[in-house]
Amino acid sequence: MDYATPMGREQNAQDRSLADAFQREGQRLRQFIRKRVPDEFDAEDLLQDVFFELLEAYRLMKPIAHTGGWLFQVARHKITDFFRKRPNARGDGDRLITPDLLPSPDDGPAAAYVRAAILDEIEAALDDLPANQREVFVAHEVEGRSFRDISAETGVSVSTLQSRKHYAVSFLRRRLRGLQNF
Repeated sequence: MDYATPMGREQNAQDRSLADAFQREGQRLRQFIRKRVPDEFDAEDLLQDVFFELLEAYRLMKPIAHTGGWLFQVARHKITDFFRKRPNARGDGDRLITPDLLPSPDDGPAAAYVRAAILDEIEAALDDLPANQREVFVAHEVEGRSFRDISAETGVSVSTLQSRKHYAVSFLRRRLRGLQNF
């Protein structure tokens, strides 16, 4: 005999649904975030923030049609916000990618759509870079680390790092030329 109330059964179904989403998407989402956020602890914090957003959406009964896609979209926004909040460690103002270049998601649905499209294109272009070029580009441009610090950490000479970044920038300029239409 089932003594559970309808509300209790609904809560259990919701909990199972959340657990399934965590199980199904957790590893892919962790890899997605970790690829973009090099610090393991920061990446894990962002992953927890994404799953908290899912939990909050379920608790507030916000409909989510495609949980996987929704989670990755939230992750993109969390990553962007994470880097936006970090101060420019170099202080030299020559970063190629800055949040000021992107439309604010607060400017309405059209701006949010354009922002998401631009970020998707940038992510796809970064994914197309060879790993050594992507790593130095992200470390220098996104994280704001100096070539000297990257060199000390990796053992790769500063001139090699600069060369890799130069190739990455050249590739990204060609690959992202179509964004001028936005």
